[in-house]
Amino acid sequence: MWLNSPTKKPIKIGARKSDLARLQAYLVGDALKAKGYPVEYLFRESLGDKNLENPLWKMPEKGVFTEDFFQDLVSGALDIVVHSWKDLPTEEKKETMIAATLPRADQRDLLVFKKKSLGRQNLQIFSSSPRREKNLKPFLAKVIPHAKSVQFQPVRGNVQTRVRKLLENPEVDGLIVAKAAMDRLLMATVAEFSETKNFLRQALDQDLQWMVLPLEINPNAPAQGALAIEVLREQTALIEVLKKIHCEKTYSSVIKERQIFSKFGGGCHQKIGVAILQRAFGEIEILCGESPSGEEFRHRRLHLSKQIPSGLSRKEVKFEIQRQKLKLSQKLTADAVLVSRFEAWPEVFSFSGLVWAAGLKTWQKLADLGVWVHGSSEGLGEGEEPDLEALMSRKLSWVRLTHADAVDAASVATYQVKLEPKPFTVASNDIFHWKSYSQFAACLSQHPELKMVAHACGPGRSFELIGKALGSDEKLFIEL
Repeated sequence: MWLNSPTKKPIKIGARKSDLARLQAYLVGDALKAKGYPVEYLFRESLGDKNLENPLWKMPEKGVFTEDFFQDLVSGALDIVVHSWKDLPTEEKKETMIAATLPRADQRDLLVFKKKSLGRQNLQIFSSSPRREKNLKPFLAKVIPHAKSVQFQPVRGNVQTRVRKLLENPEVDGLIVAKAAMDRLLMATVAEFSETKNFLRQALDQDLQWMVLPLEINPNAPAQGALAIEVLREQTALIEVLKKIHCEKTYSSVIKERQIFSKFGGGCHQKIGVAILQRAFGEIEILCGESPSGEEFRHRRLHLSKQIPSGLSRKEVKFEIQRQKLKLSQKLTADAVLVSRFEAWPEVFSFSGLVWAAGLKTWQKLADLGVWVHGSSEGLGEGEEPDLEALMSRKLSWVRLTHADAVDAASVATYQVKLEPKPFTVASNDIFHWKSYSQFAACLSQHPELKMVAHACGPGRSFELIGKALGSDEKLFIEL
């Protein structure tokens, strides 16, 4: 019907009535219209929208935001339903399937925090998610400047409702939401969302500070940031149409997250987060939380595209290290700074822009100084896209704070470092592990035979520079 008819029948798209759900349905509709298919929409409330009193984890029904639409598909009232994939139960239905998804939005969580609460020590944070509370209570107490304790309070409603409740409640300091939801609403171009968009933009610009929360500490709810397009399995022609807008990379990551999560029973009552990140060097799997039996776990596993050969002898060189702060030779006019390590933060430095940390240890040490850090590359290198344009409403100009020997056109020297390697030997079956290119360079000048053996380092700038020094990355491997 949709494939062969010269006058195509409109594809009937269903979704919840909330601004975010309608916006997500429009994203799918726009993708189909770009392929030449007309669409029409049907929006209505779900059980989860009607019951705003109970936290989701206390509601016994699975699929509280999705089950009502199943009957619409079966009856033919709808052809497809667009869901936030994280709302779907992990159990699949016999009659329907997820036929497609669009490219995934940011899967991280976002903390929005009242500017007037900066400096408070005992904090109250809105979130009804057991996962977020379990993973973030100790972390937030370390990275929110001056905080000593963090407690969570339940909250329900759509994004703008929750932000409004935060602003109106003098006892609550912050709110955690899915960053994808905030980003989509802030980037909306359809006029019907202008009121919501303007409210959120004004709140962020005037009343709220924000922090993008790291997946290493707080992996997302399975499939967070992804859209699920549900259809009857018997609609084979429509399924072929949906393949034209399908993102296989997103689908693969989401299916793996849901498979891992299903081993613990699934459901929004779980204190478990799982994130799959696909990168050029391989796949990262992050799992964190507490099982229903009370077992706590936390791991970050790397499945490499290029595996480190077996039988190699691991070597790490020890160094005598001297670091000395430098005075800034120029006034920073950039919108944002990437802090390569804690020592790169100048002793006397007043910066009102965005601060991004290369790793979590740097983040925590900066917070101890009273610096509000907006997020981190989590040790994955400078190639990790911060994805902040929606929150900032503009493209940012960046500068990297680093040591004098690593300065380039996009960086500023804030300290100098002297590395003196302790004596070591090089054997043909060695693999040397480096924390930075500077360490490697200091050793290469004394041991040119290092070019003949294998090496490993983190992704990003170090990998790139070590590869250039070796003349090839054939014997260079990624590690986290």
